[in-house]
Amino acid sequence: MNLNLSNIRNFCIIAHIDHGKSTLADRFLELTNTIEKKNMHDQYLDTMGLEQERGITIKLQPVLMTYNFNNVSYNLNLIDTPGHTDFSYEVSRALSAVEGAILIVDAVKGVQAQTVFNFKKAKKQGLYIIPAVNKIDMPGADIIKVKEQIKKLTNSDYEILEISAKTGFGVKKLLERVIELVPQPKILLREQTTEQKSLIFDSSYDSFKGIIAYARIFSGIIKQGQKLILASNNRVFEVKEVGIFSPDLKPIKELKNGEIGYIATGIKEADVVKIGDSIISEGSVALLGFKEPNPNVFASFYPEEAGGFDLLKISLQKLKLSDPALSWENTESPMLGRGFRVGFLGKLHLEIVGERLKRELDSNVILGSPMVAYKVNGSIITSPNNFPDNTKGYEIQEPWVKISIFATQKYLGDVMKLFENIDNKYIDLEYLDYDSILLKYEIPLSVIITENFFDRLKSATSGFASADYEFIEYRKSNAQKLSLLVAGDLVDAFSTIVKADKAYKIGKIKVEKLKKILPMQQFTVSIQAISQGNIIARADVSARRKDVTAPLYGGDVTRKNKLLEKQKKGKKRLKLFGKVKIPKEVFSKMI
Repeated sequence: MNLNLSNIRNFCIIAHIDHGKSTLADRFLELTNTIEKKNMHDQYLDTMGLEQERGITIKLQPVLMTYNFNNVSYNLNLIDTPGHTDFSYEVSRALSAVEGAILIVDAVKGVQAQTVFNFKKAKKQGLYIIPAVNKIDMPGADIIKVKEQIKKLTNSDYEILEISAKTGFGVKKLLERVIELVPQPKILLREQTTEQKSLIFDSSYDSFKGIIAYARIFSGIIKQGQKLILASNNRVFEVKEVGIFSPDLKPIKELKNGEIGYIATGIKEADVVKIGDSIISEGSVALLGFKEPNPNVFASFYPEEAGGFDLLKISLQKLKLSDPALSWENTESPMLGRGFRVGFLGKLHLEIVGERLKRELDSNVILGSPMVAYKVNGSIITSPNNFPDNTKGYEIQEPWVKISIFATQKYLGDVMKLFENIDNKYIDLEYLDYDSILLKYEIPLSVIITENFFDRLKSATSGFASADYEFIEYRKSNAQKLSLLVAGDLVDAFSTIVKADKAYKIGKIKVEKLKKILPMQQFTVSIQAISQGNIIARADVSARRKDVTAPLYGGDVTRKNKLLEKQKKGKKRLKLFGKVKIPKEVFSKMI
């Protein structure tokens, strides 16, 4: 680790999902002998089980590689990043810790949504970008076409390398281009200064070492035993350990300016060490971090087990250490008890968090209906329970986004049809080459989150289109609350926000679905959908039948009629005073 700044390169890999980032990282690990071949497996840096199962990167992952080039040994700090739009905040944090980025583009699929998004972010950050066409060995690869797309995107004369991360072709040349072209770390302060400045770009938790901050060192030297400060809250802590990512945590003597490594803080409180914060010495000024992400989707989480509220809270706090985009506030439901209203960056983010709670932290939850944030008379509303039952006299606004869709020309008509029955504003149609298009619209975010727009887009284009979106502003909306009554009682967990023209259709679907899965009671149970104070749909669950005449073995028919009449009156009393207990699995099935 006693290398000077000229021997350090910090870079990341960025691309659209499934364009080969993780496979390229695997080849780098092999080429630099960071991982022995006998221990190597696909997607080595994707350490979560969910990442391995789904074949996608969810968490950024740093690793230090050593490589000899022209008889000089270089320390190469690589950060592998996700490609899905829901995890773009992971990319933002990685870009803040490096000087260069490899931009990978699939030779078959070409430039797509996250290709553009990630390129613009890296360019804005001032990084040196090395573009490369991957999967050149695949049937259907069109290298010339994809290179033209990259040139149009970058508007520059970058050398575009050709590689196959799967076979390793061109990977050595690409890694050496990183050494030649990516700038060495900058010196922010004079070398003789004793000030320490580091930026926290990720974190994890260790029961012995406390919160472990993943940091890029921008000034000074950090060693075990030093007293340092968290800039955002002036919390003083003693460094328990410093080390590098190999990719497992490996302790070393010190971390110096320009390097990427970890700092064990010894702090046990989950909300003290914040991603984006600076670690500084006394008298130093904090570094410019990155913006906190704004959640786009909100859903309620309730513990499945009675008394599980505290465990769920601890679990969410632990998740936030490695997922700073997560946010929550307390909520309560008459049916489900205490829980949390949680904010997410998208639907996949919501799904992944639910799975991580279950797998990693053994917290089983009941999930409420997801929704976007609305403005009601200027106030942000993130829960249907806080939405007015009748919107007359209220000013309702909803978030709108600009969506960019990449597809081939033959699907242009099918894609445009998707916008016919939704609120939209056409923006632009750009031809990237002789076969590829970039279509831009403005639409309500609720179309993407609650109406499965991406699924319908994939279906309409046989899976070949991709899309990305960014928030624009809040605009006037005719949204209204849709609630369900079960035996006359409001079930708040089933409440959702819908457009006025779709309230009847959605209400009917919900009551029919609940009718099928709600267990029979001793009396007939009515299920009603209500919106704007009016019942718009209804279904009845028949009473459970019991043959009260079965014990009879003869006698007058009046005995039979008397028993049936008694049963009828009993069911009527139950209907008046009985309560329907809804099993927790019904809530899961409804959502």
